[in-house]
Amino acid sequence: MEENKNETSSRGNDKMLPASIIIAAVLIMVGLVYNAGKKDLSAGNQANQLAAAQNQPTQETGSPEKVRAFSKEDHVLGDPNAPVKFIMFSDFECPYCKTFHETVKKLSTEYEGRVAFVFRQFPMHSKSGTEAVATECAASFGGSEKFWAFADEIFATTPSNDGLDLAQLPKIAVKLGFDEAAFNTCLKSGKFEDRIKADMKDASAAGLQGTPYTVIVAPSGNVITVNGAYPYEAVKEKIEQALKLK
Repeated sequence: MEENKNETSSRGNDKMLPASIIIAAVLIMVGLVYNAGKKDLSAGNQANQLAAAQNQPTQETGSPEKVRAFSKEDHVLGDPNAPVKFIMFSDFECPYCKTFHETVKKLSTEYEGRVAFVFRQFPMHSKSGTEAVATECAASFGGSEKFWAFADEIFATTPSNDGLDLAQLPKIAVKLGFDEAAFNTCLKSGKFEDRIKADMKDASAAGLQGTPYTVIVAPSGNVITVNGAYPYEAVKEKIEQALKLK
């Protein structure tokens, strides 16, 4: 009887074996698909691909201390002579950048005169490259004020993730007082391609791992990073820290 019982148990285990193999295989496949999806959608991975395509350094070799120094060519919100420089790399179709943009606008009011907020381009979505050019055109027509106004309009209009109809760009231009024909000519000219590439190269050198990415430069020259869309209070804490580094 005992032998028969063991034989029956063995046969039961044999029947369960194929099922366990199938389940294990399914779990492995799900894991592979999930990890592949994470890899494809990872902002850091996209940044690496872009950097590699342009022979730029990636975040593995980058360091925030290598961020390009602030200059009069930058798009500044606030006083350019403010002791702290808040250098933000952003993508107009990145949903986290859209959220972070509102945080930055709020902070710019609170830290007026003490922090200069700088926008640098790192377009990673298929439409954000065109949007980046549109904001550069705005800057060429009306300086930093118009740059930030155009950026505000894009972030307010786009649902993110390439959801903006690019036909909205000339409408935004007209709304801000630009000549539509002149704006469209600028948009198609390619004249800001080198500037945008320079921003992207700067971001990679500074250790960007995804957007938004911010390097806060203190009066002492020390740098503090904000790697992602940190909430308002967390970013404020980092700014306060920078202000103390004299």
